[in-house]
Amino acid sequence: QVHLVESGGGSVQAGGSLRLSCKTSADTYRRNTIGWFRQAPGQKRVGVAAIYTLGGYKDYARSVEDRFTISQDDNENAVYLQMNMLKPEDTGMYYCASHRRWLGYATLSEADYGYWGQGTQVTVSS
Repeated sequence: QVHLVESGGGSVQAGGSLRLSCKTSADTYRRNTIGWFRQAPGQKRVGVAAIYTLGGYKDYARSVEDRFTISQDDNENAVYLQMNMLKPEDTGMYYCASHRRWLGYATLSEADYGYWGQGTQVTVSS
């Protein structure tokens, strides 16, 4: 029943920006830890940013924390990832994920997530 839908991916030049969206149902969104993960070609999936939707706790990978911003919209039951100053190394399939069980904090640990969207592709060229 947990449903997550990503959108907003695309192809941009280095230095450009994209805004990813993860839309959920109200039940999924409420008091939820939602994370963004990405998988580059030939690489394992890694956590990029996460948010706990009740307390507003956030976590970022060091490689993106100065460029990416995760945010929430309670009216839309959505979590967004604003990505600025994109680099070719940011290229990958970006997935939205929801916690396996209530956590009460944000985490980038993939093991804490049990539900995944289908992904949205981000390609950054030189």
